[in-house]
Amino acid sequence: MSRILIAEDEPRISAFVQRGLESAGYTTDVVADGQDALDLALDGSIDLVLLDVGLPSLDGFEVLRQLRGQGSSIPVIMLTARTSTNDTVEGLDAGANDYVRKPFKFDELLARIRSRLRETGTAASTTVTRGDVTLDLLGHRVLVGGREIELSRREFALAEQFLRHPGQVLSREQLLSRVWGLDFHPGSNVVDVYVGYLRTKMGTRRIRTVRGAGYRWE
Repeated sequence: MSRILIAEDEPRISAFVQRGLESAGYTTDVVADGQDALDLALDGSIDLVLLDVGLPSLDGFEVLRQLRGQGSSIPVIMLTARTSTNDTVEGLDAGANDYVRKPFKFDELLARIRSRLRETGTAASTTVTRGDVTLDLLGHRVLVGGREIELSRREFALAEQFLRHPGQVLSREQLLSRVWGLDFHPGSNVVDVYVGYLRTKMGTRRIRTVRGAGYRWE
């Protein structure tokens, strides 16, 4: 499974991109600081970097220059709200593999990511399996004990979050942000309602309530 680093200091943008990438079958890490981005990009576990130009500590151009200066060939797609051609040239000259201007359509960004990963021979897994539960991310199919069940789009996205983080307690706030994005009210009980739907369809023993903390996939 490909691991993508999102180096972006605007939380709404990073959360939007993270949700989309994880739904597409990628693992993600998010940082909001240039030095943190550089350190993580160099540790050998990242397959591609989405690099915002306007980062604190080190801006995106400097992160990229240091990456290339230390011999890293990791694919880097620059993200920027700037429209200057000089900025585009600077990024490409510094070693960027691609350049995407904000605001962007997620489908276009995803296509660019897939293209760069194909060049390096790295591809995203299209299934997530935990025990006897398998999610087919492309076909939007769910198998439980070999039997196919039907999930709505939101149910599928919620199930994917649990299967990607087995044994980890996920708070209601985390699940609201990752599954419902900006379309939720902080006081909503929608997570509890949808967990109930999943328990009915997938079995009550799979998702445990951790009182005062959230939910955990067993």
